[in-house]
Amino acid sequence: MSDGDQAGDPAALPVWAREKPRRRPTLSRDVIVETAITIADAEGLEAVSIRRVAADLGVRPMSLYTYIDRKEDLLALMRDEVNAEVLIGTDLPSGWREAITAIARRTREVVLRHQWMTDLSAHNAALGPNALRHVEESIEALRELDLGPRRTVEVITAVDKYVMGHVAFEVANHSLGAASVMEQQYLDSLLATGEFPQLSRFATELLSAAPVEEEFERGLSWLLDGIAASL
Repeated sequence: MSDGDQAGDPAALPVWAREKPRRRPTLSRDVIVETAITIADAEGLEAVSIRRVAADLGVRPMSLYTYIDRKEDLLALMRDEVNAEVLIGTDLPSGWREAITAIARRTREVVLRHQWMTDLSAHNAALGPNALRHVEESIEALRELDLGPRRTVEVITAVDKYVMGHVAFEVANHSLGAASVMEQQYLDSLLATGEFPQLSRFATELLSAAPVEEEFERGLSWLLDGIAASL
């Protein structure tokens, strides 16, 4: 072998100077789900596939089928893994309103961290173990009100729908980016025609964005006020 060939041959280097070989990760269902969540966080839910997860793990796609039967199962596992982040546990406040508010805030925080959850929320209706723990925690938060099963579920559902709806709106608005500036200009031109006199009266307030956190807290407070009044 020539000197030039040796220079390009890693085996010609002293053993301690050679690059350490990359070890393939030990496959498990947890590792697969964690990798899928990382992909979804960075690129969106549409980027997640069995083939893509396998590529990121450096294994053959067929290797994943030992742990995951189909993509739908992977999505369900991803959803339930994120639901674990929503749980508050021993830090749950004692008063019903404070407890439900804490759960709502945590849910929003987690879903904003994993924005693909807004696309996945209606994808699979089955409740995994962490989703059931979330429901259990919500029931515990309302226990002092002694509402009965039906009314308890109605309150939990109302709060969950508000939170997910608000977060979906936040995610959608964030994805619009610069397009919203052009929409503002278009709306201004419509208002200038005089066709919308009532809307024009409140244009500045209606078309200017309030801080999102403030909007969320105010809407949640109104919802809880209504629930409290109905009780």
